[in-house]
Amino acid sequence: TRTRRGRAARRPGAALAGDQLHLVYQPVVDLALHRTTSVEALLRWRHPVYGEVSPAEFVPLAEESALITELGRWVLHQATATVAGLPHDDLAVAVNVSARHLRTGELVDDVLAALEASGLPASRLVLEITESVLLDDGHVVADLELLRRLGVRIAVDDFGTGWSSLAYLVGLPIDVLKMDRQFLADVEHDPQRRALCASVLHLGTSLGLAVVVEGVETAAELQLLRDMGHRFIQGYLLARPMPPEALLGGLPAVTG
Repeated sequence: TRTRRGRAARRPGAALAGDQLHLVYQPVVDLALHRTTSVEALLRWRHPVYGEVSPAEFVPLAEESALITELGRWVLHQATATVAGLPHDDLAVAVNVSARHLRTGELVDDVLAALEASGLPASRLVLEITESVLLDDGHVVADLELLRRLGVRIAVDDFGTGWSSLAYLVGLPIDVLKMDRQFLADVEHDPQRRALCASVLHLGTSLGLAVVVEGVETAAELQLLRDMGHRFIQGYLLARPMPPEALLGGLPAVTG
């Protein structure tokens, strides 16, 4: 069964053609405003035989071909249309963009097409990119700069897992740093970890960047981050990824 499931995972194009893909949305909570201010769109595949196929199984395969760009367009259109149709008129949506899609030179047009079709203001779209993309020469940084001028925000996802340092980020077209879950490893008991979390927050905010901490899972972690002054939090403690219809109800909030 695992072999057949593996073979199925190697055909993400069939999932797109067969209407088997869907998005779920994980809230990002602003501790200063005590409410959800954005959601991250996450791609899921529900196979008709094998059930849920993990993105870790099929996304890397899609990234080996032009299919990842096609998937990227689909996610952009679905996510912007969903959030534009919600009663929350200031809720932003974050969409992950693959390096391959960025390097095609087609992302600006694809984003504009999705915004036009959905009616979502550019200011309510966040594009999440990986650190490594910022190393690219040529049009990638120029395209990101153009998108920012149009009002779209740019986030560096999983910050701290790659090559970069905050010093390198100076002057690059980014608005948001998403701190990887690894920063929270043993943060409750390790003073050096706590110092690292605090320093990334301090340096990021001093550069004018919003800093989002991903993977917050315990009340103790949340309290530590709150005490440090962290403002934007994402993780299972506050909310698991949810289907779009759940966004119609009350979004997660925090007190205190």
